Amino acid sequence: MVHRKKTSEIEQITASSQVVFAVQQKLEALVAPGISTLELDEIAESEIRAMGAVPAFKGYHGFPFSICASVNASIVHGFPNQTPLQEGDIACIDIGALLDGYYGDGAFTIGVGTISAEAQHLIDGTLACLELGIAQAVPDGRLSDISHAIQSHADEQGLAIIREYGGHGIGRSLHELPHINNYGPPGKGLKIKPGHVFCIEPILCLGNPEVEHLDDGWTTLTRDRSLAAHSEHTIAITEDGPRILTLHIPALA
Repeated sequence: MVHRKKTSEIEQITASSQVVFAVQQKLEALVAPGISTLELDEIAESEIRAMGAVPAFKGYHGFPFSICASVNASIVHGFPNQTPLQEGDIACIDIGALLDGYYGDGAFTIGVGTISAEAQHLIDGTLACLELGIAQAVPDGRLSDISHAIQSHADEQGLAIIREYGGHGIGRSLHELPHINNYGPPGKGLKIKPGHVFCIEPILCLGNPEVEHLDDGWTTLTRDRSLAAHSEHTIAITEDGPRILTLHIPALA
């Protein structure tokens, strides 16, 4: 069952999402050569807790950190570590917050210092896929309209979709139905209605999209070690269309 959220529930998810946004802004400003993803993790946990929330990922099915930090060929669920980020790296930071029983979730990929044109193309293409997918999240549209918009732009840009992962519902649980593929034909699946709350998250790479899992049980890498990127927003569907909850909302921030 895909539940439509009440206005009061969407307000709660929005509050959690605003914590995510604030921490994203903090970490984005700190990403530079020399800082480690473990330092970013510690800062994120401190900031999340300072806002009265708790890190959604820490302890989730045993995940041991507050953020997922996936660098270069790491796709998702990367463990933060003490290795300093280097000029030319790209880093995906995925953040979740739990506040008063409701979750918010968001991710961004950022270049460290000066990066290659190819890496920038991947980051820009992934963000554009996110924006185009969100634009299809409208009342009476179909879930796969989101999927198709993401795939169409990725294909146009020569970027490969990591098909093992996708978006999801969110609310009182971090991952709720429906699963939202980042590929597929339009006009299929759930009819989108006001009150639905989704996380849209294209995950793309420059090379072959085959995945390799590390022994830690979480970290995934592109098998050919090509660069990967991930962008994610939590959105609520309103009568007027999608509202992005993991961006600045003046009344709540």
